[in-house]
Amino acid sequence: MAPTYGFLSTHPPTQCGLATFNSALATHLTAGGAPGGVVRVIAGADDNRPEPGVVHTWWTTGSAGWRGAASALNGFDVAIVQHEYGIYPGPDGQDVLPLLRWLTVPSIVVLHTVLSSPTARQKSLLEQIVAAADAVVTMTDTARNRLVAGYTVDAGKVTVIPHGAADHVSAPAGPHQRPHLLTWGLLGPGKGIEWALRAFALLQDLQPSPTYTIAGRTHPKVLRLHGEAYRAGLHLLGAQLGISTGVHYDSVYRDDAALSRLIRSADVILLPYDSREQVTSGVLIEAVAAGVPVVATPFPHAVEVLTGGPGLVVPHQNPKAMARAVRRILTEPGLAASLTSRASALTTTLRWPAVAERYDALARDLLSARPPVLIAAPA
Repeated sequence: MAPTYGFLSTHPPTQCGLATFNSALATHLTAGGAPGGVVRVIAGADDNRPEPGVVHTWWTTGSAGWRGAASALNGFDVAIVQHEYGIYPGPDGQDVLPLLRWLTVPSIVVLHTVLSSPTARQKSLLEQIVAAADAVVTMTDTARNRLVAGYTVDAGKVTVIPHGAADHVSAPAGPHQRPHLLTWGLLGPGKGIEWALRAFALLQDLQPSPTYTIAGRTHPKVLRLHGEAYRAGLHLLGAQLGISTGVHYDSVYRDDAALSRLIRSADVILLPYDSREQVTSGVLIEAVAAGVPVVATPFPHAVEVLTGGPGLVVPHQNPKAMARAVRRILTEPGLAASLTSRASALTTTLRWPAVAERYDALARDLLSARPPVLIAAPA
């Protein structure tokens, strides 16, 4: 009999990487008909429209909400908990810890962030989370190595399972007359789009000149705190650089099919992130799985996936290096095809069905390792 899964995370219609990840994982782990349910973590300002599959809501504005969330998760065979600092109540999201200790079913904690220089509280909290979990998943070897080397944890609990990706390859690429560059995802400071715009300005001598699509809404937290200041700054920079006519800002929400068509329309995907900590990037994995060459800054996930693989890594905040890399892909004979062929070797293992199978296998191992529950015979 297939295990039943309870999922703890932010969840659509909330717009964030964890919500998207959790929705996809839940969909594929329950695709065979096994019942499952989501315990949705939600802040007061989030959209609370009813969502199929949500069995309980943990409002972060309340107190001790972890108790009801834990009780809901205990109704399933296995609990899969997404972890990121700050999505749960308490300093650094510490209220997830009593929840984990309250669970009576095996738990798998998925770490979306492993900091190389955490605060003392962040380090202690993550060590306690790993201790309370039955198994821990990181999505890269970099994250696992950082966790095992920098934190006091049981390395035997930690498994590497890659971030999943949709099957974009089957989507039609669509004809286009000019080379198309693409960045997508929620916008906000740290995305590095300003460096990509400067790089794009250095490519205007190409014939035909490329176009650049920046797709994605402003991150909801950024929007609440700063409005559209970041996006407005990008528009202003584009005007100053004289590239406004070649840059398209697209904030339309896309379903999976429409997103696939957009990704497949790109000749190069730019990931100009400022982060030097990011050990997981869903956008990076989606790009690689789609077979589109990637140019990225050396955040840890990009270094691990792209070095010698399906893309080129360039220094942070260096538009000239980024422009040179894009120019090579667009003009150097055979380079784009070579990068695409390297991506195809990874695609099968990155698609969601294969990733979900690995979570299922891990869950079954946890269940089989648990001692059987003995029922006393009647007197």
